[in-house]
Parts: sequence; C-alpha cells; structure tokens
Amino acid sequence: MKSAASGDQFLKANNKKVVDSSDPNSHAFPFINTIFFTFFFSIVCYLFISLRQKIHTATPLHLTLSEMAAVVCFVASFIYFLGFFGMNFLHSMPFPEEEEDDEELQEINMKEITLHSTISAEDDEKVIQAVVAGKTPSYSLESKLGDCKRAAFIRRQALERITGKSLEGLPLEGFDYGSILGQCCEMPVGYVQIPVGIAGPLLLDGMEFSVPMATTEGCLVASTNRGCKAIKASGGATSVLLKDGMTRAPVVRFATAKRAAYLKFFLEEPLNFQTLASVFNRSSRFGRLQSIQCAIAGKNLYMRFTCSTGDAMGMNMVSKGVQNVLDYLQTDFPDMDVIGISGNYCSDKKPAAVNWIEGRGKSVVCEAIIKEEVVHKVLKTNVASLVELNMLKNLTGSAMAGALGGFNAHASNIVSAVFLATGQDPAQNVESSHCITMMEAVNGGEDLHVSVTMPSIEVGTVGGGTKLASQAACLNLLGVKGANKESAGSNARQLAKVVAGSVLAGELSLMSAIAAGQLVQSHMKYNRSNKEVSLKA
Repeated sequence: MKSAASGDQFLKANNKKVVDSSDPNSHAFPFINTIFFTFFFSIVCYLFISLRQKIHTATPLHLTLSEMAAVVCFVASFIYFLGFFGMNFLHSMPFPEEEEDDEELQEINMKEITLHSTISAEDDEKVIQAVVAGKTPSYSLESKLGDCKRAAFIRRQALERITGKSLEGLPLEGFDYGSILGQCCEMPVGYVQIPVGIAGPLLLDGMEFSVPMATTEGCLVASTNRGCKAIKASGGATSVLLKDGMTRAPVVRFATAKRAAYLKFFLEEPLNFQTLASVFNRSSRFGRLQSIQCAIAGKNLYMRFTCSTGDAMGMNMVSKGVQNVLDYLQTDFPDMDVIGISGNYCSDKKPAAVNWIEGRGKSVVCEAIIKEEVVHKVLKTNVASLVELNMLKNLTGSAMAGALGGFNAHASNIVSAVFLATGQDPAQNVESSHCITMMEAVNGGEDLHVSVTMPSIEVGTVGGGTKLASQAACLNLLGVKGANKESAGSNARQLAKVVAGSVLAGELSLMSAIAAGQLVQSHMKYNRSNKEVSLKA
C-alpha cells in the first residue's frame, strides 16, 4: 500500500497526467469558458457591425479607439481558446516518450513493492530468531512491532520452531487482533472456529428471539429449536427478573474475633449504609451498592458486597467500589488487615451455595404451559411421563448425587452455547447454569406446566468479549447489543431472560427425548459425522 501511495505522489511530482476530481479549480472551467465565449462573440458582432456601417456609408476604414480595444480583446480571446483546446488535444495524443516513462514508473513501483516485501520478510525472520533464542520476549511483540497481526504471525512461527509442532489448521487470517489487545487475550497465535447455529424463534414475553448458539455438540441446537417450537405452539413463555446484582467479597483479618465482629456489626448497621454507599458509588455512574452481607470465620471477616452494574457484567465495577470502601474503613479500623479483594464468598466461577441461595448477577424464573396436543405431536411423549421423569431424574436423582444447583437435565449446555456466541465469560457458566427444573400436570392433568429457576445468570452486553465483531453481531441479532441508553441495564437483563427461556426450551426437548426413549437415536443421527457413519457401515 505504501509503495502504491508513493508511486502516485511520484507521478504528481513529475507533472504527469493525474486527474483529481476533488480539485476545486476543475469545476471553475465551465463557468470561465462561458464568459469567454460570450465575450468573444460579442466582440466579433461589434466589429462586424462597425465594418458593415463604414462600407455602407463609404467611411474610411480607420480604427477608432473603441474598435482598437475590441481587436485587442478579440486576439486575447482567440489566444485563450487556442491554448485551452489545443492543450487538451495535445494531452489526448499518445507520445512514445510518455509511454516509455509510464512503463518505467510501473517497473520502478513493482521493484519497490518486491523490495519492500523482501525487506519485511528479512525483518520478520530476524525477529522470529530473536524470539526463539529468548532475546525478545514473546509477550512484548505487540508493543515492539506496533502491528498486532504481525506480532501474532511471528509468535506463531517462533512457537512452531520451538515446539517442533505444526499449527496448520489453526487460522491466522481473517481476525482483528487489535480488537483483543489489552482486554480479551494475550499472546495470540490464531483463533478457534466454533460454528454458530440458530434456535427459534423463541416466543418469550410476547417477543420473538432468534437465539444464537455456538457449539460443537451435534443435536443441541436442533433439540433447543424443537423446544422453542413447542413453546411457541402453546402461546409462548413468560419470565420474571427476581434480582439484579453482582457481588464481590473481600476477606480481612483482625487480631481478635471480637474486632472482626465489631466491624461486622458496623457494616450491617442500617444507619451506616448510606455513608458506605456514597463511598462505594463514587467510582462508577452505574455501580450502586445494594447490600452488604457478612460472615465470620474466627478472626477473619468476609464481606459480600452486592451492587447494580448497568449493562456490564460488572466484576470490575464492583471490585472498584469494594476497594473504595476498604480504603475508607482503614481510617476507623487501622488494625484491619486486607488479605484479598476476593475471599471466595462472592462466589465467582465456582459452584457455591451462597449463589444458589442468595443469587448473583441476574436471578430469573421462566415458565410455560405446554398444551397436551403439542406434547404429543411436537415432543412425541405424554404429560404423565414427563412429570414422573422430572421428579426421579432432575429432583431425586440430583439429590442422590449431592448436586449443588444442578437440579436440571442440561442447563449448562444451553448456557455455554449462548455465552460463547454472545461474548460472555465462559467460566461463569459454572454458577450461571445453576437451575432447578420443575414440571407438573395442570388443567385436569391434560397440560404441562414447566419452569426453570436460575438464581445466578451472569451476563453483560458491554465490555469483554461483547466488543468482538462476531459476538457483537449475535447480540445485535437478539436486539441487546451494547448499552441501553434509555434504561441502563435493560439490555443485560433482557439477555438473562433470553438465556433462561432458551434453557426452558432445551430442558423441555431433552426431557421429552429421554421420556420417549429417543435420546440415543437422536444423538446417533445428529452427533456423528456422515464420514464416520459411512466408514462403520
């Protein structure tokens, strides 16, 4: 690109034919020509009339002062037109010298491009050798080179030489590496491709959603899609947001349990909450402290802060607010030793009873009544079988296994797929998949009432992976891309409801497949490649 640009500049600098339509002077020519044409023909008419009158009256053909001025203007106009049209004619004619010059310039430009490519390749090779030898740290390539894609290429080449393993099949091209710098991934060497399927439309709260699901598990999208079909055929599902608050729980230590208890009483005193909230809230426009829940273990105190976070998932937001409060408390409690900003009482990316009971992120319940006819025709089973299976599998079976938040068939399947498609933190699938699925016969045992209760769906529509082009496109498909400027937090809350509605569809379909004895057949049909089947046949 640089060589091409320099070639253009070279042509312009040597007064070659370069047409620039953006030149304002080029638009003035028609107006100027009109004036000169009018002026020229006016003079010709004037001189012709004067000459005719002198011949008619037998007056001597001496030029008056006005006639002399007209002749001068006539000659000047004629010279202008000769210059204007003559130069255009000359420019339009090909000259051998000019053609030779153009060929020479093209040859020079090609040599410059080839030379630039050769120099770049040589420079890359030197950097690769420096990385392999340990002279240049791999993590510093972006800052040293100033080119994120080139840094990924060099790091990839160095890795292949160091390990002796090929990365063929891991794509490098077609990705904006600058978009992940400093926020999504360090030291990239490529990107992994995950297919995205669409389930739906999901009719939820009177609106239809086409749900993007990124997965490599065959049958998952098809199964969820069948659940969406059954829900829509029965009039749709409804959802309710129960809570909305992200948590962070630092751990501090005192010399005695008494001092730890004193701080606990101080934090839980309602009269102190407003002061603590003002300190917490000063670092964000959207982060607003909702509550502080404390737990003591000896002389150690765990403080679980809960706050609203707008359309962001909010981990960084709540952490900043917690740090503000810790700094403030240090004045009145100088003997407080801050052990860690996170003491696992939050609890983030781990199955925990505190999330199952108290909730974290968005707490949502979603329900639908599936008509008996739909259960038979779409789900290929019956209401009684579904109710019995849910009790023995999702409730009793999970209890026997000592499950924590896992009273469902496969909620994490749907949560993970939607999370990957929409740029959420995949590790937060752990607590976001906490779900209890309930089924019971209603309307005299004819229809099926099904619900999912999910207390800790952790999602956001701004920040992190939501900024990447592919994930942003999936969020846009759902109508929740970016921040909601009219109602802060509305997009993230809507996304949480869509996740719950999709889980409802997935639970309904899988449970029906198990009740009808179709699970194995479905997976044999959709979860195996045609190549594998044909080879075994």
